[in-house]
Amino acid sequence: MPNPFRKGTDIDTPYATYVNPQGWEWRILKTYKQPSSEAKDPYARWFVAARSPLTDGRWEMGDTYKQEVTRYGRLLSSTTEWSTHYE
Repeated sequence: MPNPFRKGTDIDTPYATYVNPQGWEWRILKTYKQPSSEAKDPYARWFVAARSPLTDGRWEMGDTYKQEVTRYGRLLSSTTEWSTHYE
């Protein structure tokens, strides 16, 4: 089965949005592996748009570890397909 999130999307239509009480927000724009493969890889990466109190509300885009987003953030919203694989 191919990775359903391999095609990049834009900030306004992310696959999922994670937030935390400290003001961080991650919008998931792309993943590099199938969800089942990520579970076995502590270094699985996601391409995200992120903002925090340190970025003065501006978006910074780049790769981050899936583990960091899921450890420090909670799922706020997602596509139905994302929910199928990650909830």
